[in-house]
Amino acid sequence: MPTVFIGVGSNLGEREKNIRRAKDCLGSVRGIRFLACSQIRETEPVGGPSAQKKYLNAVWQIETELKPRKLLEHFMKIERELGRVRKLKNEPRVIDLDILFYDQDVIDVPHLTIPHPRLHERGFVLEPMAELAPDFIHPQFKKNIKTLLDELHEDH
Repeated sequence: MPTVFIGVGSNLGEREKNIRRAKDCLGSVRGIRFLACSQIRETEPVGGPSAQKKYLNAVWQIETELKPRKLLEHFMKIERELGRVRKLKNEPRVIDLDILFYDQDVIDVPHLTIPHPRLHERGFVLEPMAELAPDFIHPQFKKNIKTLLDELHEDH
């Protein structure tokens, strides 16, 4: 079964509860098995409107029988069920679920880009990802997660 890494974030409402609820919802989907979960970290918002609250972020590692598009459909359904409304890019959100990696697949079709196109620029993704899989190789950059994180720190 393919291994998938999922980026998770929340900065509205009861943030930790939102993340737990999303994990429970995803765990109840047939064909998904959780392998590991990073620690939850509090992070500053990146982009979007000013004066947003801080995020809680984590990365989950799963195995799934679901194809990427079907997995994305489940993510969108869970986000809606937990109260996410999409109006603006990078707006505050109750929950955000992103496919970071789907095995070593590279996919670029409307509404679905894997690997996530900006993950290498985001410490709030690379840090929890490095906790779970520091040696995982980014299929496009041909660098492991630890190296991408080190390079990000060097740039800032």
